[in-house]
Amino acid sequence: MREKVEAALAKVRPALQADGGDIELVNVTEDGVVQVKLKGACGGCPMAKITLKNGVERVLKAEVPEVREVVEV
Repeated sequence: MREKVEAALAKVRPALQADGGDIELVNVTEDGVVQVKLKGACGGCPMAKITLKNGVERVLKAEVPEVREVVEV
């Protein structure tokens, strides 16, 4: 599943990088929780939680149905 998640993150990464940020995959748990770290401008952005849930999580769930949740660590 980790490979599928990496491929899905590659689709959202350009949008984050366009705003000066990035995302790093930390871990994918057996129960479908994807742990990520927001980097660059995304790391300190007040809208980061919204981006994570409404953007990244939505795309990952659509691309990888096994994903249950995306959390920042």
